[in-house]
Parts: sequence; structure tokens; C-alpha cells
Amino acid sequence: MSTQSTVLFDAPGPKARARNAVYTVVTLILAAVGLAVLYLGFNQTLTDRATPLFHPDTWAVNPDGQWAADMWSPFLRAETWTAYVIPGLQNTLTAALTASVLALVFGLVFGIGRLSEHAWIRIPAGAVVEFFRGIPLLILIFFTMALPIVAWQVFDIPTGTFQVTALAAVVTGLTLYNGSVLAEVFRAGILAVPKGQSEAAQAIGMSRNQTMWVVLIPQAVTAMMPAIVAQLVVLLKDSALGYIVAFPELLRSFTLLATRESNVIPAAIVCAVIYIVINLALSRLAIWLERRNSRRGRATAKPVTTEGGPIDPAGSTGTAVETKVQEPLPRTLAEDDGDTSAKKE
Repeated sequence: MSTQSTVLFDAPGPKARARNAVYTVVTLILAAVGLAVLYLGFNQTLTDRATPLFHPDTWAVNPDGQWAADMWSPFLRAETWTAYVIPGLQNTLTAALTASVLALVFGLVFGIGRLSEHAWIRIPAGAVVEFFRGIPLLILIFFTMALPIVAWQVFDIPTGTFQVTALAAVVTGLTLYNGSVLAEVFRAGILAVPKGQSEAAQAIGMSRNQTMWVVLIPQAVTAMMPAIVAQLVVLLKDSALGYIVAFPELLRSFTLLATRESNVIPAAIVCAVIYIVINLALSRLAIWLERRNSRRGRATAKPVTTEGGPIDPAGSTGTAVETKVQEPLPRTLAEDDGDTSAKKE
């Protein structure tokens, strides 16, 4: 253990350990001061106080502050959840799930396209990926919302011909941006598969398309599953940008609630908790999928006797080793001659 640790970094000496202890204490003090300022600031007792800083009344919960019980009481009413939280959560999940499916398809298609042997496929696919990956997501959402205006100014199409909803704009922006990022993830995962896998597949007569879809892509998806889920988590959080185009998602619902109840901090905390719970659920789902894919295709050896029957578990050593029936060795020419001479005698 000590040998491995010294290979990665030099063991700190007495002065370095003392400095690290000082840095730790200073960091804890600064964190405590920051939390205290945050508490007193939203408690409205940091500047508007009639008592000294360390007086108990200064740290008591101010009825007019954001930490008062009345500020949290709206979340105990059913109408708050039915009118604000649940509709916003449904819209957020609808946009995120729709964009996730489309982004995965987009990323898979263009990731494979960038690996094509044909330049007329590889070059346009790379241009599309680099273009949408380099544009901010908010611009994509705004541009999608402005498509009717662009169609009217460029193609002289009347503005009432078609309309782009806020949901369509958010889903389109999330799909194009995150799909471009996922295309690079898929491409990196396919390139990370050992070259011997594709060579072995081609050696048994599989075409390039069969090798890609049967051999390379499943292994690439399994290997890149953490990166894929991390990008989907980013997609879910970026759905909050729909607030700019008046999409009634979760953040906008909590903003309206905070404006109505004047409880900005409690609303922000509850909204953050909901986002954290959803993201943790996605992470757990990714871990489950990764473990499931790692167990898929793993053959379980069944111990058998030389007669073909199962070995008694009480007499086995716990190692699942399959004992094959040994076939009789081929008879040599000398043995055949010996048997013939014996028969003659």
C-alpha cells in the first residue's frame, strides 16, 4: 500500500502536514462564515438588527425572513402541488424524455456517420456535429422559436402558416445540442473497442454493418454508459432554459409560486431537491444498466461427471468446472498389427 501511494505522490513531510491542517481549518472557518452570512442575510437580521451580532435574538428565526415557518407552509397545501409543482414536473419530464430519445438517436446516427469510410457521409456528419456542438443551447431555442419569422422574411411565407410551440423549441434545442455531444461520446466509445473485435468479426464473414451493430456498438454503449447518463443529466437540467421562452417547466412553476408567496429561498430549495432526486434516480438507473450489461452473455459453467450427470454439490469443491468426457485415443498401426497377430495365434 505504501509503495503504491509513493508512486502516485510524495508523502508530505511535517511542514506540509502542518500547512494542510491550517488550510483545512481556514476552509472550514470560511465555509461556516459563508453559511452564517447566508442564514442571517435571508433571515433579514444581518443588516436590519437592533442587537449585537452574537446576541441570541440575532440568530433567532425572524418571522419576516425567508426561514420562517410561514414561508414553508405553502408546500403543505395540496393546491400548491396540483397547481404548480406537478404540472411543472410533468412538462420538464416530457421535454427531457422526448429530447433524450431523439438525442440518443441523433448521436448514434451522426457518431456512426463520422466513422464512415465514405467521405460524402463522414464530412457532412462531422460538420453537423461540430456546428451544433459549438452553438449555445439558448441560441438554438431562440432560433427555433423564430422560425416562423425567418420563413416570412426569407421565403415570404405568411407568419400564420405554422407556429412553433415552446415545447417544440425546447426539445429541438436540447436534441441538437446534446445529440451532437452524444455523437462524440458514441464515436469515442466505438474507437475504444479493441481492434481485435472487428478483425475477429470480419474473419468469420461478418460485413462492416454487421460488425458495427452486433459487435462494436453494444460494447461501446456499455463502456460509455456513465458518460451517456451524465450527458442525459445535463440535458434534464438544461430543460430549465425553457423558462426564457415561457415554457411552463418546473423552474418557471416555482418562480411563479415564489412570486405569489414571496418565499424565494424555500421555493428554490424545494426545486433543487426535486432536481437532485431525479438526477440521482438517473444515476442509479445507469448503475443498474451497467451491471445488467456486464452480466449479459456470461455463461455459467455446469459441472458434470464423466458419465454426463451432475456432480453432487456435497462432494464438489465449489468451483464450477466442466469435465468433458475423454474420447478413446485412436488406435495406432502397431496396435492394429499386434491385435491381428494375436488373432492368428
